[in-house]
Amino acid sequence: MSKYEAGLEKLMEYTLSDNKDVPSHLKISEDLESIAPDVGKYIIEFAYGDIYSRSGLTNQQRALITISSLVTQGTEPQLELHINTGLTAGLTEKEIVEAIIHLIPYTGFPRVLNALEVAKRVFTMRTEE
Repeated sequence: MSKYEAGLEKLMEYTLSDNKDVPSHLKISEDLESIAPDVGKYIIEFAYGDIYSRSGLTNQQRALITISSLVTQGTEPQLELHINTGLTAGLTEKEIVEAIIHLIPYTGFPRVLNALEVAKRVFTMRTEE
């Protein structure tokens, strides 16, 4: 199995149960194809093939770490995507909210408030579907 195939297989573990996030993850590659065609390959091969495929953490733990990192960086578009994948991986809404709140002393109220708005939007969208 190639590194790309291994990465794609791992990505499917985070998105397969609802199959709605797969297009979002792969759309990133398509959107950058004309300007940076290798970036999509890097995401699949490196992030999912090398990093997410390591042993030692569950998919839920990895998702929570990723969500926390994105909150501290203030990257709302990526946060929305990864809150979705975290829920698909088995995180509860409560776990996600508590992790975000836990970041207040480390990243501040503005980023946490923004992240909670993103989480609320994701939770609502998933409930309506």
